[in-house]
Amino acid sequence: MELSEIRSKIDEVDDQLLALFLERMALSEEVAAYKNEHHLPILNKAREREILAKVTQKAGDKERYAYHLYSTLFELARSRQAELISAPTKVAQRVKAALASNSEVFPQTGMVACQGVEGANSQVACDRLLPRGNIVYVKSFGAVVSAVESGLCKFGVLPIENSSNGSVRAVYQLLQEHELSVVRSTRLCIRHELLALPGVKQEDITEIYSHEQAIGQCSKFLGGLKDVKVIPCGNTALAAKLVAESGNPHAAAISSHPCAALYSLECVNGNIQDSDNNYTRFICVAKDPVIYAGANKISLIIALDNKPGALYEVLSKLAALDIDMTKLESCPVAGSDFEFIFFLELEASVKDPSVLACLEEMERSCAQFQFLGGYAEV
Repeated sequence: MELSEIRSKIDEVDDQLLALFLERMALSEEVAAYKNEHHLPILNKAREREILAKVTQKAGDKERYAYHLYSTLFELARSRQAELISAPTKVAQRVKAALASNSEVFPQTGMVACQGVEGANSQVACDRLLPRGNIVYVKSFGAVVSAVESGLCKFGVLPIENSSNGSVRAVYQLLQEHELSVVRSTRLCIRHELLALPGVKQEDITEIYSHEQAIGQCSKFLGGLKDVKVIPCGNTALAAKLVAESGNPHAAAISSHPCAALYSLECVNGNIQDSDNNYTRFICVAKDPVIYAGANKISLIIALDNKPGALYEVLSKLAALDIDMTKLESCPVAGSDFEFIFFLELEASVKDPSVLACLEEMERSCAQFQFLGGYAEV
């Protein structure tokens, strides 16, 4: 048989497949109506297993492909049913409240809490996110959250991840414990320098101060030093301030170039970070859920049942709807053996009904599901 003849037959089969697929989806909609009326759950795992066992048995040496085909069909059918079923979910209620705020444009002003002092990277992120914002400096990430929750500040800015040193787990922990909403994010290129009092040389230095993230981002340089004590502190700008105020010619700080001028220090070594491609993402959080115009990113925290295929089920839901996942990171649950939560970021809008339906289905199927917000990155 010629290739053109084979392709012609494939086209005929495709037409039949499409017609049958549409018929199957229409029947799934009828199932959704029945489940809605009788308050039944969308997922019927026993029936899905029964069908998968039957088709793989009939598929012979194509059983692997048949299994994945029908698994995808199930995901699509469940996603469509989730759009039609009116059973309430927390994520739908939160998104509805956020969209009802009618806040079309992200504000340029407002009280914003920032961990650190003048010159900190968080301050630079604040200025980018709210160019005319009134910054309130606090001592810790927890204090940023408290300032937002108490109403002292409308917004708070927190570092969420670094391209070299990974996620800031302390911030994710706070997001789990407090119902704040991520409303904006930005990405800064971070340059670290070794700063000291004027006239100090690198061989004079016996102690170095900086934030733990910056210390991790300069681990190769620090690992090559001898008889130098590395001391963590609140942030890189505070480290520079401490060195300047101490008057100690044997102390230095890992900080930024602007902090050198701000605190009258000199750059001893400007090439100390592990990677030139060093970026930190900062998020802006608010007390109330708000989704501003242009929001095209979604952040989630989920936990899954400890069983084979649990993560695949989540990923297949996203793949079936062509939702791009830009981050997936596991984090061990404290006090448990081999149990993990996952940090997810998606390139999608909650205004898309199919996306919201997917989130609702994930909430129903995940052991833990937390919608952190829908937002834009600037």
